Amino acid sequence: MDVEGAQKAVTDLLKALGKDPYSEHLADTPRRVAEAYEELLTPRTFNLTTFPNDEGYDELVLARGIPVQSLCEHHMLPFHGIAHVGYLPGERILGLSKLARVVEMFARDLQVQERLTKQVADWLQEHLRPKGVGVVIEAEHMCMALRGVRVSGARTVTSALQGALRQDPASRQEFFTLVHA
Repeated sequence: MDVEGAQKAVTDLLKALGKDPYSEHLADTPRRVAEAYEELLTPRTFNLTTFPNDEGYDELVLARGIPVQSLCEHHMLPFHGIAHVGYLPGERILGLSKLARVVEMFARDLQVQERLTKQVADWLQEHLRPKGVGVVIEAEHMCMALRGVRVSGARTVTSALQGALRQDPASRQEFFTLVHA
């Protein structure tokens, strides 16, 4: 990210909004905003930790209520909520913290919730090769709450299912039942 360029852009934006970016109250705002966006748009790196599924565990593994926050690519305003991520193990099982790390990896970008949901599911399917993957994200969008329709508290729900969680009705039902338990 070009932090200096972002600072200049924030200075220009403040001027365009009729504000004095050099006033005592706003003088450090361009740096703060640029650093905030750098933090919000830079995911932490991680190593995918998997282990052999020696016990042959073949039931659903689900992490519910993973906090998720991102920035709407249309208005650059935050959206935040929770993600529920599950998988049916294949030959390997996953270090559980990695489910939250994958959500964060894709959330730290300018996003739309639909794409974010699919990216998490696709990535897990590709890198873990489980029998199935399910992702549900429930989020409130500040672009809806603070502007336009100004509806606060409305939550958008998106889902992405792959493998057995998509194709097998019983597995699909179990996933959604556990997500809402």
